[in-house]
Amino acid sequence: MKQIIIATANANKLLEYQSLLEHLKVDIYSLRDFDVGYIEETGETFFENAKIKALAVQKVAKGIIIADDSGLEVAALDGKPGIHSRRFSEAGTDLSNNKKLLEVMENQADRSARFVTAVCLIDEAGNINRFEGELHGYIHTACEGEHGFGYDPLFIPVGYTKTLGELDSAEKNKISHRARCLRKVLTYLESRD
Repeated sequence: MKQIIIATANANKLLEYQSLLEHLKVDIYSLRDFDVGYIEETGETFFENAKIKALAVQKVAKGIIIADDSGLEVAALDGKPGIHSRRFSEAGTDLSNNKKLLEVMENQADRSARFVTAVCLIDEAGNINRFEGELHGYIHTACEGEHGFGYDPLFIPVGYTKTLGELDSAEKNKISHRARCLRKVLTYLESRD
């Protein structure tokens, strides 16, 4: 059986990956299964950070390695929080990041934003592959919904009236930036069999 290592220790992100990859006949592992140590994300783009994580995992694990970096880019904030999405506020928690975003967006007329995911996939031969996905939408004026994580309670996708936090995981996994990116990853993986 093939082994895929998802370069994350985030339980929510791992669940999302497991759900999206469940039809493949593979064993899925995460950073919790390997002693990788702290990985400092020093890249200037989402893909650079994903590549840093993938290369760090490659040093200690064999198999297909999938690392991603994702975040929220808000037009009125010149693309911020961007690669600093997880550390947007001083505390760096979902609650404090959402609170800060609401504060800085309070008087903004343009509330358009997009979620971005970049994946670096290193195959068994060491080849580096790049995949990206986006989800366009708007920043809501209040947090709504108990589902998801990160900025999900504030983000309303184009064509929807509810935030990602109000959508169940099955619906979110159909449209999310990560799902869009992983569909490209799946196409690549399936083309190799």
